[in-house]
Amino acid sequence: MSDRLPPLTALRAFEAASRHMSFRDAADELAVTPAALSYQIKSLEEHLGVPLFRRLNRAVELTEEGRVLAPGTRDAFDQLRASWRATQRLAEDTTLTITAGPGFTAKWLAPRMFDFAQMNPEIDMRVSASLKIMDFMRDEIDVAIRFGTSSDEGLHSVHLLDEWLSPVMTPSLAEQINEPRDLLDLMLIHDESLNFLSAPPGWRAWFKHAGVEVPETLHGHRFSQADHAIDMALEGTGVVLGRSSLCDRYLLSGRLVTPFRLALTIPAHYRLICPLGQQGRPAIATFTEWIKAEIAQTAQLAEDRDLVPV
Repeated sequence: MSDRLPPLTALRAFEAASRHMSFRDAADELAVTPAALSYQIKSLEEHLGVPLFRRLNRAVELTEEGRVLAPGTRDAFDQLRASWRATQRLAEDTTLTITAGPGFTAKWLAPRMFDFAQMNPEIDMRVSASLKIMDFMRDEIDVAIRFGTSSDEGLHSVHLLDEWLSPVMTPSLAEQINEPRDLLDLMLIHDESLNFLSAPPGWRAWFKHAGVEVPETLHGHRFSQADHAIDMALEGTGVVLGRSSLCDRYLLSGRLVTPFRLALTIPAHYRLICPLGQQGRPAIATFTEWIKAEIAQTAQLAEDRDLVPV
């Protein structure tokens, strides 16, 4: 038996037919007649020397050889389609697709996108806000902004920002606070978005470093998403142990304040990643330089903090 691969058109006909389990439906998808599709599959079977389908009265089913061949051809055509779309994006280089977490997208990236668009009108940005780790090729992603402690082996990675947390509240609420223990008289807002860490930070850890004894149970409202916890603090109803990256705009504008210098640091950090070799693409390089300059303002907020690890 020859190792020479059969014609691509024959493999494509088989892949469609094995997926639909119908010659007619596969022919409709490929815009050919059922007779033409049947001919392609017949030529593939002759090339292989065994049948790939059992032709029944009103249906078809795969033979054992067909069941072995089907997954590989399906994966191969999926990969080919993804590679073709990725190549098309390289040729265009006018659309930049970015994925980032929902909190970072809502509180940091989205408010700044207008400035990027004004500076780079030739680039159309598409943002996918998701905690899912997306595949660059399959999901047609150009750049990912990831937060965590994972390594980025096999990818181009740029360190963007370290994260710290400190009590954050409105200025009017801060007027009631003189020392750390006074925070226990306020509504504590619990941000549980960092619970994936092996040692997640929280109010109990901050009070411990501040030298404040706390009750066995710390009451308050709890949120799985950091941006929702910050939104509650913005209403002036309580104090949140706010993440610096997501509170930066409000701290810089004065809508929120941090009355104490003590801040907790964590091992997780933000980084920008893209496939190796893609970092030089004009749209990606432009976005990388822009976000590095923008995020430097956020990093400056740490200069007057007493940073301690959790």
